[in-house]
Amino acid sequence: MRRGRGAHKRLRDDGAQNGCRDVAGLWRYGYQVDARKAVSAMRDHYRSGLYCFDMADHYGPAEDLYGIFQTGLQADGGELGGQKPLGFTKWVPPPGEMSRRVVQENVDISLQRMKTDKLDMMQFHWWDYGDKRYIDALKHMTDMKAEGTINALSLTNFNADYLEYIVDQNQIPIATNQVSYSLIDRRPENFMVPLCEKHNIQLITYGTLLGGFLSERYLDKPEPRFWGGPSTASQGKYKQFIDRWGGWARFQNLLKVCQTVASKHNVTIPNVALRYILQKPAVGSVLVGTRLGLKDSLGENLKVFDFELTDQDMALLDEASSKGGLNGDCGDEYRGIRV
Repeated sequence: MRRGRGAHKRLRDDGAQNGCRDVAGLWRYGYQVDARKAVSAMRDHYRSGLYCFDMADHYGPAEDLYGIFQTGLQADGGELGGQKPLGFTKWVPPPGEMSRRVVQENVDISLQRMKTDKLDMMQFHWWDYGDKRYIDALKHMTDMKAEGTINALSLTNFNADYLEYIVDQNQIPIATNQVSYSLIDRRPENFMVPLCEKHNIQLITYGTLLGGFLSERYLDKPEPRFWGGPSTASQGKYKQFIDRWGGWARFQNLLKVCQTVASKHNVTIPNVALRYILQKPAVGSVLVGTRLGLKDSLGENLKVFDFELTDQDMALLDEASSKGGLNGDCGDEYRGIRV
C-alpha cells in the first residue's frame, strides 16, 4: 500500500488538522530534556511527514522547544513542500476570572513561547463544570479566532453534555475535542462520537497505547506490581484503567488478539492499536507520546500508515475489547468521577 493513505487525509477546511493523523505528543517533557537533541528529533519528525505537535502551557518546556524548532526552520529556508509545522497547544487554567484581559494574557504567553503570531490550535480544559465562567473564556477566544490570533478553537476532556451545551446553546464553534480513546477505553462511542458526527467535530485521541501497555513488551508477562511505584505517571493511570476494564488476565487475551492481527499485517501490536482507533468514526488524529532526543520511535510510528485493518480485523478487535469496559463519559477521571 502507498504510504500516506490516511496520512494526508484532509480533516478540516480550517487547515488546523490538514493531514495530522499521527500527532507527536510532547507531554513527556516533564523530564530533564536536552533542548538540542529534542529540537533535532522534532526536525526528523517534520521531515518524515509527521508535522503536527501537541503541547500545553504546563508541559514543561514543550512550547519553548516548539518555538526554537519553528524558528530554526525559518532560518534554514522555511518549510518542506509548502507544509508548515502545526503546533496544537492547550490552556488549562484554574477556575477564576475569565475576562478578556485574563484570556488575552494567557494566549499571549503561548504565542511568545511558541514564537508565532497565530496559534494553529488552542485546546481549552476546564476543571469545574459548575463554574460557568468557562463560557466567558471560550467566547473571548472565539473573538480572538475572528481577529486572527487563533486558527482553530478546541477542547480537551469535555464530556458530551457540556460539549453539546457549548456548541448548541452558546453557538461556539469547536474544531476538536481531545479525549482518551483506546481498545479498552471506548467511552467516546457512548455519546461523544454521535455528537461529534452531528456537529462535524473531530476527536484527537490520547492514551491509545495505554502508556506502553499495548505492546509486545507485556504479552505473556506476569502482572506488574510496581512495588516501588510506576516508572511513569502514564503507567500508573493506565494500569488502573486495565484493572477497572477487566484485569490483567483479560488484558492478556486482548494482547493475543492484537498480536494475531499484527502478524497478519507484519506490523506490531502498537501499530494495530493505533490503526484501530484511527479507523473509528469521528477520529481525526491519535497522539503518540514522544521522548524526543531520548528514544527514537519515528520509524515505528510511520508504519501505522502502511496498512489498513479489514472489516474482519476491526470486528475481531471490537469483540476482544468489548469483554470489559470503563464507565462514564470522556474526561470524568479529571473531575473526581470513578470510571
